[in-house]
Amino acid sequence: MILETINSPADVKALSRGELDTLCDELRRFLIEQVSQTGGHMASNLGVVELTVAIHRVFDTASDRLVFDVGHQCYVHKALTGRKELFGSLRQFGGLSGFPKPYESEHDAFVAGHASNSVSVALGMARARTLAGKDHSVLALIGDGALSGGLAYEGLNNAGASKEPLIVILNDNGMSINPNVGAVSRHLGKIRSKPAYYHFKKWYRSLFGAEPTKSGLYRFNHRMKTSLKKALWPGSTLFEDMGFNYLGPIDGHDIDRLCDMLQWARELRCPVVVHVHTEKGRGYAPAQRDPGKFHGIGPFDAATGLLKKPETESFSSVFGKTLVSLAARDPRVCAITAAMADGTGLDHFQNEFPKRFFDVAIAEGHGAAMAGGLASQGMIPVFAVYSTFLQRSYDMLLHDVALERLHVVLGVDRAGLVGNDGETHHGAFDALFLPTVPGMTVYCPASFAELRQMLRSAVLECEGPVAVRYPRGGEGRYREDGGEDAAVRLREGQDVSILTYGVLVNQALDAADLLEKQGVHAGVVKLNRIAPLDYEDLAPALSGCECILAVEDCCGSGCVGQRVGGILAARGSAPKQMLFKNLGRSFVPAGSVEELRHSLGLDAEGIVKAVLEGIR
Repeated sequence: MILETINSPADVKALSRGELDTLCDELRRFLIEQVSQTGGHMASNLGVVELTVAIHRVFDTASDRLVFDVGHQCYVHKALTGRKELFGSLRQFGGLSGFPKPYESEHDAFVAGHASNSVSVALGMARARTLAGKDHSVLALIGDGALSGGLAYEGLNNAGASKEPLIVILNDNGMSINPNVGAVSRHLGKIRSKPAYYHFKKWYRSLFGAEPTKSGLYRFNHRMKTSLKKALWPGSTLFEDMGFNYLGPIDGHDIDRLCDMLQWARELRCPVVVHVHTEKGRGYAPAQRDPGKFHGIGPFDAATGLLKKPETESFSSVFGKTLVSLAARDPRVCAITAAMADGTGLDHFQNEFPKRFFDVAIAEGHGAAMAGGLASQGMIPVFAVYSTFLQRSYDMLLHDVALERLHVVLGVDRAGLVGNDGETHHGAFDALFLPTVPGMTVYCPASFAELRQMLRSAVLECEGPVAVRYPRGGEGRYREDGGEDAAVRLREGQDVSILTYGVLVNQALDAADLLEKQGVHAGVVKLNRIAPLDYEDLAPALSGCECILAVEDCCGSGCVGQRVGGILAARGSAPKQMLFKNLGRSFVPAGSVEELRHSLGLDAEGIVKAVLEGIR
């Protein structure tokens, strides 16, 4: 097998042209075999096999800088840069990351995990290169899904005006996770055309020597051509209007054409957009039929494409079904997603109420601001968004929602530890920043029953901005409805009170059982909401506690436990000991939620250890 001989990009460059197609076929088989065992991002990687091989034929990513946007399409790149033997540990605790990580390899130029930032980052690298007097290439690989985010246009606007040599590769597959929506997607469809014109353009430039732009005749002809094109084709291209040379679109599965176009883009030494048309899921029939399902998938049977573990009820699906029932009762209820209808459970709502369903694409800030606009006109918008992506909406929550106390509801999915996507995807910060938004109410259900009740209250009873935060996956042993009080004592215990919220209540209850066997009487106090909180909310459940251990799966700096301690201290009711168990001040790596809880001391055994160490 050719792939077995590939240990670095130099080995790719050494292959004959005839061997490249075989390499691509072997890479697809390798991806299907490996990802079926570990789970991961399947369809996007199958779509960029030829493109990634072509990049490594033309460029040297050890010195040239390749910046991925989002980065879920980096598996082929990792396999070609000496990491194929690590794929058995893909997205596992202590294993190979599913996203580009510079600590793994010199070929990973920049960390990736969120969308639309690649052009901005690449422009910074290009400017640093110029200032340092160096001469390597800088590339940004961005998908048309990520191009729906506003940050991409901030980067493109500045990069086009900069005149810095920079190559933006637009991987256009018509999808982000769900099919792309919006004017940009339609625009890209219109400018797909035969590339013969660009072969002529390359030949024409060669007539004027190595630096054609220094020729007065060339500059005159270029201005005439541009004016004529804009007159005959007003939509001529968004990228050229921003100052880029536009090349494409070209077949993203034709290695010869890809190599030619990338080589030309490098030779132009100016801002260039290379528009590449690829097919998501290419080469694997189940992924081609349902690329959304195979965007991010758990372990599956490679022969059939069926999941090895069938999907079960989750907080996301319960959220979606409950919202459908609320929308049936009140025609003001609308749903907003940022290209994540399936992931957030809003596919149910989309099917039932298509006119009240809005997919804003990968534009979380816009989604929050639009929700403010809807609420200002009497609607009840519910914006379902992953915690890690909600971070991008903080300014809009303050300025466009909270300032006028607008009734916007946030369904904060994937709150807390999410598992195998790692540092860029854990919901480790929403519990810190949401309570800082004036007037914000933040509910933390620990069971499906509580999610249903809290969502009803958030949509139909509350005023002002409201967030309901819930984790990925299903519920644990606690399946009750804890009532409406901000804090409830689930278990009595005079030696220590374990304070927590959300599904960590399951770990707290298990820890209390273990402590009881060791002669330590531990109480468990559950917060139903973490904002607003005041002394009157906390006193009934926490008054008289001499030792409190606050357990949270969020960043430790500014955590809820610190706020609780401050509230009690301000009223002279501070416990003798206030202990904390949380994620600390570091980013949390990839791994299963169970593995991560264990390593961080957030499982029952870790909580027991923290209690025993704290009270001795």
